[in-house]
Amino acid sequence: MKALRHLTGLRPLLVFGLLLCAATTPLAPAQAHENNHDAAHTLLQQADDVRNPRQSYRVTSTLIEYRNGKEISRNQLAVFTRYDADTQQFRNLIRFLQPRRDNGKLLLKDGADLWFYDPAGKASIRISAQQRLLGQAANGDVVTTDLIRDYSAIQAGRATLQDAEGQNRDTIQLDLSARRADVTYARMQLWLDPKNGQSVKAALYAQSGTLLKTAWFRHYKPALGQLRPTETIIIDGLNPQLVTVIQSQDHQAMDVPAQWLQRQALENFNGR
Repeated sequence: MKALRHLTGLRPLLVFGLLLCAATTPLAPAQAHENNHDAAHTLLQQADDVRNPRQSYRVTSTLIEYRNGKEISRNQLAVFTRYDADTQQFRNLIRFLQPRRDNGKLLLKDGADLWFYDPAGKASIRISAQQRLLGQAANGDVVTTDLIRDYSAIQAGRATLQDAEGQNRDTIQLDLSARRADVTYARMQLWLDPKNGQSVKAALYAQSGTLLKTAWFRHYKPALGQLRPTETIIIDGLNPQLVTVIQSQDHQAMDVPAQWLQRQALENFNGR
């Protein structure tokens, strides 16, 4: 936490013990499991709705990598998101803006497929969501995804956390297991505020059970009709001195053209 304190000026982020939920009337194991799953499903849907506007839009994302509290690199991306209300799925096109050497590179998410296009080579290659984009941020961390589609969830208890802005938050912990092998993380623990669906913290794990990263969500601000997190702090699971901050700003409603979101169209893309 020393690196995070130096980076953000926050007090130490303390995690208090988990308090298990107790039912007043015992339930049969199968019924209790079903009720747990349904409640977790509702909470996860609420968290997704807070993170992701249910419309097509454009947002600017800035990724800043820190080592030992010092900035070592910075990227800026334009993220175009198209939402299909019929299928309730998001598709993304990401244009690299900064640094100048990366300007014009593209990242396309179409369903479960991710494609990277470099205008220098005029070729698109398939990549994975797990591959690193910058610092601790993976490709899957910058595209718009619904956790409820990619993960099954159960409630694991309650916890009082000090969030990334130094405020005590009463949270519910959800344990998420990947439904498919191609998602960014095999397993997640997500702590969210049940009063408003705001994500507070996530622990992100590999298939082996190794903690890859810890993410803290903060600076909730109005964006496209909802308070949404505008900053995510990602801390390396092995070396807490390695921190990447993702800042989101300038959300704009936009009818993102469907023709932009096709692999064969990447070479001729000229949108802004």
